[in-house]
Amino acid sequence: MVYYPDEKLDDVFAALSDPTRRRILEQLTLGEATVGELAEPHEMSVQAVSKHVRKLEAAGLVRRRREGREVHCRLEPEPMRRAVSWIEEQRRFWEVRLDRLETVLRERQENPPRS
Repeated sequence: MVYYPDEKLDDVFAALSDPTRRRILEQLTLGEATVGELAEPHEMSVQAVSKHVRKLEAAGLVRRRREGREVHCRLEPEPMRRAVSWIEEQRRFWEVRLDRLETVLRERQENPPRS
């Protein structure tokens, strides 16, 4: 198994737990955007979107840079890759376990224990 520091994965999953933050990440897949541009499709203030962006930044999913009065944001894909890798590893682990269980149950069904 690949080891990932729990707090980093925790931060990524906590950031992804909010639908607004997931939509912001989707917006950023199209390219860099200002906080104002990110706020446009949401029914919330620029300040509220900025809080979401800070949470994404703390998880490492977004990088912000200030240019004059504007804050530009861009997607940082590496933390998402690590989360996907962790999920994929868990999927493989449980598939093997469940396949083994299925085999045992099938064998017991075909050859029931004698009393």
